[in-house]
This record gives sequence, structure tokens and C-alpha cells, in this order.
Amino acid sequence: MPENTANQEHPSAGHRERLRQRFDKGGLIALADYEAVELLLTLGTPRRDCKPAAKAAIKRFKTFRGVLEATSEELQEIKGIGPANSVAIRLVAEAAREFLKEKAKAQDWPESCVTPRQVFDYLYSSMSGLKKEVFKVLYLNSQNRILDIAEMSRGTVNASVVWVREVVEQALRLGAAAMIFVHNHPSGVPSPSQQDRDITRDLVFAAATMNIRSLDHIIIGDNCYHSLASEGLLDKYKTEFQQLRENSR
Repeated sequence: MPENTANQEHPSAGHRERLRQRFDKGGLIALADYEAVELLLTLGTPRRDCKPAAKAAIKRFKTFRGVLEATSEELQEIKGIGPANSVAIRLVAEAAREFLKEKAKAQDWPESCVTPRQVFDYLYSSMSGLKKEVFKVLYLNSQNRILDIAEMSRGTVNASVVWVREVVEQALRLGAAAMIFVHNHPSGVPSPSQQDRDITRDLVFAAATMNIRSLDHIIIGDNCYHSLASEGLLDKYKTEFQQLRENSR
């Protein structure tokens, strides 16, 4: 009579438990990237050997971060990763982003302390190393406390489409008094392009028509950043707007 295996542990259960123990003691730093992915995959398929799929995912997306940034469709192109696995991975990625967003919201920033470095420190972990250009807006109240951090666009490897009207409409819905614009350069080099300067001008002008302050536009690169406000560009655009307003009267 065949042996009843319904309650038997999966052959990889011991390996899996060792991974859990290492993570519990040392966090992600105690695991190789493929091991972190493997542990994640067990959430969706607890009784399957997930190591081959984890290694294939790292080969495809290069890093643990790359796996977290992959789309559901891209993940499911990997043999051994199904819908349940992709949901588990996306859940972890979204939870991490939400945690960072809420952490930033809880920070009180008086105007004299709203520095490019502070913004960079808060957003670098969620915006560095991305394969596509992402544009975010920090909406602040009159005390410069963050009301929301909204992702307004996600583009190609070298461009994102920012709808100026949507940025301002969101500010009005939130009752925001000021905004900080942030986007990343997938190349890792934060030098602003002419397109970056043009969209900044459009945003400053649109915000000024609603008496909303534009504090900065920060470009995030590979462990570095560039502040357009620090080079005086936002003040220049604000002056241009005031001159145009006065000339139209």
C-alpha cells in the first residue's frame, strides 16, 4: 500500500527554514540576492523548490531590487514563477514603497530645513537603480509638512511624460501650499537635460498661477543628485512669471 505523504514536509523544507533563520538573525544582508528572492517565492508556492526560479529571476533582472521592480508580466515569463508568486513579490514591493512614503510624511520640515539632501535621503532608496524614469511630486502644506508623495509618471529609459495640469490639480485637491518635483535618471548621471529644464519652467508657471510655491526640482542619480533650485533656475522662472504677469496688466 502506498505510503501516505499528505503530511510529509517538502524535501527543501530544511533549506527553507535555514534561510528564514539567517534572515531573522541578520536581515537581507545575510542573504544572497537569489536567496532573498527564493524566500519571497515560498510565500506564493510554499511546497515547491523555488531556488531554480529565484536564480533565473536574478539572471534576468540582475538584482533583488530589479526583481521587485519587475512587472507581473515580466515575472511570469520566468519558469516557476506564477500568478501567486508575482502577487507576493509585488505586495512586498508596494509595502516597502508605502512604508517609505508614510515615513517621509511624518517628518516635519521647516522651510529653512527643506534641503535637497533631505529629499534625496528620503527618496533615494525607492528611486535609485530604476530601469525607467519616474517622476514624483512632494506636496507640502504651509508648514512644509508632507501631505502626499505622488508618482505622476513612469516613462521609458530616458524620458517620462509629465502632465502639468494633473500635477497642479492634485495640489489643489490636497490643498497644498508648495511642491517639490523629483525624478530619477536611469543612466545614474543626474545632469539636467533641456527637457528637464523645460518641464520645470512649465511646472513653476502653472503652480504660480494658483499661488502654489515650487521649492525645487531634484534629479536623482547613482548615489548623487542635482538640485535645479540650487543653481538658481527656479528663482529665474519665478521672476520670468512675475514679469509676464506684470506685462499682461
